[in-house]
Amino acid sequence: MRILVAEDNVVFQKILENNLKAWGYEVILASDGAEAWKLLSGENPPQLVILDWMMPGMSGVEICKKVRQENREPYTFIILLTALHGEDELVAGMEAGADDYVTKPFNPAELRVRLRAGCRVVELQNDLVKAREALRVKATHDPLTGLWNHEEIFRLLDLELFRAERQKTPVGIVLADIDHFKKINDTYGHLAGDQALRTVAQQMLKLVRSYDSIGRYGGDEFLLVLPGCDRANLSSFCTRLRNALQENKAASPAGPISLTLSLGGIVYEQHRGINATTLLHETDTALYRAKNAGRDQLVIAENVPGAAAAPPA
Repeated sequence: MRILVAEDNVVFQKILENNLKAWGYEVILASDGAEAWKLLSGENPPQLVILDWMMPGMSGVEICKKVRQENREPYTFIILLTALHGEDELVAGMEAGADDYVTKPFNPAELRVRLRAGCRVVELQNDLVKAREALRVKATHDPLTGLWNHEEIFRLLDLELFRAERQKTPVGIVLADIDHFKKINDTYGHLAGDQALRTVAQQMLKLVRSYDSIGRYGGDEFLLVLPGCDRANLSSFCTRLRNALQENKAASPAGPISLTLSLGGIVYEQHRGINATTLLHETDTALYRAKNAGRDQLVIAENVPGAAAAPPA
């Protein structure tokens, strides 16, 4: 485990470095408080820290306060190294955010035991963060495709519409439905149907930008939210998606399965406060028009209040 040692006394710094390396730690040194804070506020800082109480630039107690004020994750375990022995001073150090302390001149065996305890705390905190993140992913993602689930993609659509109102920028919305999906399940089995869903999701993920959102809206239907996307860009995106599926078939025990999509789209850009439910209703209507027109095509909703009007024929 990496450990930051902030100590302005060269002798103590060297003693600490030698002991810590002998115990298997990767040591990062700072000779004053300012340098220590720079390392702790940078990217990927060490989670285990030994701070001298009295240092030029910034004291160990000041650094403790700044670290705790940020309420950062992953957790930083801080041991204060101090020549102060008074009860009031030690209480002040712990109240500032230190997890433990060692007095100078320190006993190496005592320091080693306290560091082991610090490592356990850090590892437990990391496990808790991972568990919480796993629960968050489970609550917001579709387990089959890895895309956002119905509730989360609807929430993201609401957020993008709010942003579009504020910034006066367009939002493209697409509902995509796999053509003849029931026939795929009936002919090749549900495992092949699952693979078809994953194949469509993978091709969508390859085409979207980092700030676009895709969710499995339900069954074999996907919802795409494309910020800053006008009518021409929405049409171009859907064409690229349909072409990608022509080139990338879904695998099955019976051989590759050809996939096509029916797509309904809308571009919201006149900013009249139309809500997500209304826009999705119109998008869904456009999707059914695409299905009724023979499938494997895009239909963009026309003459919807607050949406981009269709160009004259």
